[in-house]
Amino acid sequence: MQRIRLRYTKRGRLRFTSHRDFQRAFERALRRAEVPMAYSAGFTPHPKVSYANAAPTGTGSEAEYLEIALTAPRDPERLRVLLDQSMPAGLDIVEAVEARTSGLADRLTASVWELRLDGVEPAEAGRAAEAFNGAGTVEVQRLTKNGMRTFDARPAVVSLESAATQSQQADRPTEQPCAILRLVVRHVTPAVRPDDVLSGLRAVADLAPPVPAAVTRLAQGLLDEETGTVTDPLAPDREADPAAPAVSVGAADTAAAKAPA
Repeated sequence: MQRIRLRYTKRGRLRFTSHRDFQRAFERALRRAEVPMAYSAGFTPHPKVSYANAAPTGTGSEAEYLEIALTAPRDPERLRVLLDQSMPAGLDIVEAVEARTSGLADRLTASVWELRLDGVEPAEAGRAAEAFNGAGTVEVQRLTKNGMRTFDARPAVVSLESAATQSQQADRPTEQPCAILRLVVRHVTPAVRPDDVLSGLRAVADLAPPVPAAVTRLAQGLLDEETGTVTDPLAPDREADPAAPAVSVGAADTAAAKAPA
């Protein structure tokens, strides 16, 4: 049985796609591409697809991951192209590697997020980030199925800083000036999401953007505690395969061409 790991994106209006909607679209793509999927046992067999740490509905992402199990070997790059052609524009399959190591989910310990704050001056956002970083605790509230829950969002935040320039990968590009914040957050329990950090900025610095923030996950992977950076979770699989290219440039170019304006 061959296992393939895929990186996919949620861009433009497709950031509002729920995880369940993505699952349905992806399973249709598997059928259209005639992928020889392995199936689970039981009365209602399902294709063996493992999803890892999906981004919340309404946020864009350049770094979503999943793993599929095949009954017959396929070339990962050829498989990526076929699946990408069968997916809606904005849900782009941008990278595929054969799984040669274990524990993909264990390597997703942190995320890099970009928060685009339209209508906020960069200096104001920078001061708010400094206030957040300097706070000992940042209590925020979130409505859960068990009612309102209060928790400290500060320990999970590795870094929060004002970005000098807009990322080219960010959703909702515009010519109007705005503030960009770059956030690195650990995956902890309870999960601290970008909207929790925005609530924390409102609490400690009275930062309240006039329009909802455009949030994009730029990367997720293993957190390097010494440098505070997030490493590529597929790198161990590529390094274990000497025939694999270092970077799938063609995949990125194809996805960029598909991405909606």
